[in-house]
Amino acid sequence: MKKEKSSGRQKGKKIGYVRVSREDQCLDRQIDALTSICDEMRFEKRSAISKIRPVFDQLINELQSGDSLIVWDIDRAFRSSLDAISCSESLLERGIGFQILTMNLDTSTRQGRLIYAIMAAIAQHEREHLIERTKEGLEAARARGKRLGRPPKMSQSQLIRAKAMLEANETDLMELSRKNDMHPDSIRRAIRRLESD
Repeated sequence: MKKEKSSGRQKGKKIGYVRVSREDQCLDRQIDALTSICDEMRFEKRSAISKIRPVFDQLINELQSGDSLIVWDIDRAFRSSLDAISCSESLLERGIGFQILTMNLDTSTRQGRLIYAIMAAIAQHEREHLIERTKEGLEAARARGKRLGRPPKMSQSQLIRAKAMLEANETDLMELSRKNDMHPDSIRRAIRRLESD
């Protein structure tokens, strides 16, 4: 029997990574897409931008030469296109393939790597553009005098009274913290802002 010529990359396991950001999000679409092509799957419920993603990090460390990491979409696994490209290059150096199903992309091929780099750069550009537009919107709202973020727990009059009581030694930060359900440092900062206004 004629021996098949080796491609230089031994066949390993196809492992799917499935992630959602919130507990109430459904994994079904990703699971359905990955089930038929993966030997096994790993599941994680955590934001992609989270600094700690234990399931993903452990999977990356466990992958062996010949294995393939398979994800439904690029944003299921990576924080940014830079993060994606860096991880993909690291996997390729270790002889590990990477596939993104929605893009019909396999980075174990030269063409796949080129298309992936282009798509990842476009995704990063769009993300940066969205951040820029959001910042411009926030600045425009501030310029019109709109207060952004959560409403303060203590009103200006409460802060003035709290400051006067602190100066007269009628209370301390811990007591104010308990009464207003605020961290002492938050109260201190709020009073400083009041003084600088």
